[in-house]
Amino acid sequence: MRSSAGNANAGCARGRYVRVRQLAVPLLLAGLLASAGAAPAPAAAGGHPAVPHSTAQHTAAPGPAADELSARLSAIPGMRVVKENPAPAGYRSIELRYRQPVDHRHPGRGTFEQRLFLLHRASDRPMVLNTNGYDLDYQDPALRAEPTEILKSNQISVEQRYFGTSTPHPTDWTKLDIWQAATDHHRIVRALRTIYRAAWISTGGSKGGMATVYHRRFYPHDVAGSVAYSALNNTDDRDDTAEDRFLERVGTPDCRAALTAVQRELLGARRTQMAGRIARAAAAHGDTLHIVGSADRLLEFTTLMLPERFWMAQGEAGCGRIPGRSATGAELYAWLDGVMGLQGYTDPYLSLVTASFYQLGTQLGMTERAAPQLAGMLRYPGIQQIRTLVPRNIPMRFQPAAMPDIDRWVRRHGSELMFVYGENDPVRSEPFRTGPGSRDAHIYVAPHSGHHVRLDKLSPGDRERATATLRRWAAAGSHMDAPPA
Repeated sequence: MRSSAGNANAGCARGRYVRVRQLAVPLLLAGLLASAGAAPAPAAAGGHPAVPHSTAQHTAAPGPAADELSARLSAIPGMRVVKENPAPAGYRSIELRYRQPVDHRHPGRGTFEQRLFLLHRASDRPMVLNTNGYDLDYQDPALRAEPTEILKSNQISVEQRYFGTSTPHPTDWTKLDIWQAATDHHRIVRALRTIYRAAWISTGGSKGGMATVYHRRFYPHDVAGSVAYSALNNTDDRDDTAEDRFLERVGTPDCRAALTAVQRELLGARRTQMAGRIARAAAAHGDTLHIVGSADRLLEFTTLMLPERFWMAQGEAGCGRIPGRSATGAELYAWLDGVMGLQGYTDPYLSLVTASFYQLGTQLGMTERAAPQLAGMLRYPGIQQIRTLVPRNIPMRFQPAAMPDIDRWVRRHGSELMFVYGENDPVRSEPFRTGPGSRDAHIYVAPHSGHHVRLDKLSPGDRERATATLRRWAAAGSHMDAPPA
C-alpha cells in the first residue's frame, strides 16, 4: 500500500491536486478512487481514472429562489445549503455542509462542517449513502454510484472527516478514527431520514468500501443493506504474506517475469538516471521531496510497490506494455510515472492526503512487500513503513485491535452485506469473509478485473443474483423507522 510554503503555494497545490488526485496512493492503490463502484472515468496518464464525470445528460441548475426541498434541508439543525449544481436528467444536485462535533464523545469541544453532495430524485425513493472515504474535490457532484443507478434512487456522497474542506482547525489527529467517522455517517443518516424515509443503502469503493463496513459495525441498523467494493480487510498488520503469495500467482508467468525484470532495471543499471529524472521533474513543478526524503528513496519505494499497483490499475491488458531492456530512459520513466503517479509522492500532494496515511499508521495497517528478487539492490531498510509518507511531527501509535474487531463483527453478526472484488486485485488477498453468524451476506469476484470493479463486471449469473439482492434490500427497508440514537 501504501508543504508547500505560504497560502499561495498551498492554493496552487490544491488546484493541481484535483488533476492528479488519484496519484497519492493511500491504501495500497487508493489512486483508483472508484466512488462506490462508479463507472471508471476516462483514463488519465498511466491508466488512472481522470476526474470522474457523470455520463448522464446534465440539466441546468434551477435559480436561487427558495423552494420546498431547500427549505426542508435548511431546517435540519446543523445543515447548510451551499449551492445547486448541474444534475443528471431527473435529479437535482445540491452541495451541503453539515456541522459535526470534532469529538462525538465530547460534542462541546469544537465542531467542523462536513461537505456533502446530494442527488435528489424524489423523497419517497430509496437513498444511497455513498461513503467516499476521501475528499470530494475530485468527484463530479452529478456522479452516481452503481447502486444509485440500479435503484434509480437519491444519493448522498460524504466527504470523510479530515479530508478536503471537512477538516477541523486546529487539527487534533487523535479524533481521526473509524468510530468517529462512522458516527459522522450515523448522524447524517438520522438528519436526512427526516426527509428521506424510504430504504437506505450504503456503498463505497476501496477505502470508501471499508468505511461502509465500519459504519455498519457500529451502527448496524442505519441502513437496509451495504455494497462494499474492493474493501481491504487487513486484520494482522504484521503479516503481509497473503499478498506476497497472491502476487506470485496472479496473471501469467511471462507477465510476472517482465515486472520483475523492470524492477531490477529501475534499481540496477538505470537507478541513477531514473532518480535524476524524478528529481528534475519535481523541480520543474516546484515540488519538494522532504517527506519521502529524496528522489532515490522515492524511486525505491515506488519500485517496491510497483507489482501491486500494476495489477490493481492495469492488469492483464497492461502486460504487453511493460518496457524491456531496449526501452530508452525516457520510455522507462514515462511508463513508471504512468503506473505509479510519481508526482503524487511530492510534498504538496502528500500533505493534502496526510489523513489517509495517518489512518493507515494508526488503525487500517500498511502492507510491506517481500522482495527477494531485489536482493542486494535495496538501500533503505523500512522504506515501506507508513512513516515514510507521514511527517514526523505528527505522532502515530498503531492500534492492533481495531481491524480484528471489525472482522469479528462481520463474521459473527454482519447482515445484509455484499462484498465485491476483482479477480486480479491484490486487495482480494486479504478480503472480508463471512462466518457462522453472518446473515444475508454475499461475496462476489469479477473475472479479469482489478480494483475498479462493478456489479456489471460479474458473471451473468452473479450479476443477476447481486442485483436482485440489492433490490430486495431496498424493498424490505422501504418502511424503516428513523435509526435509533
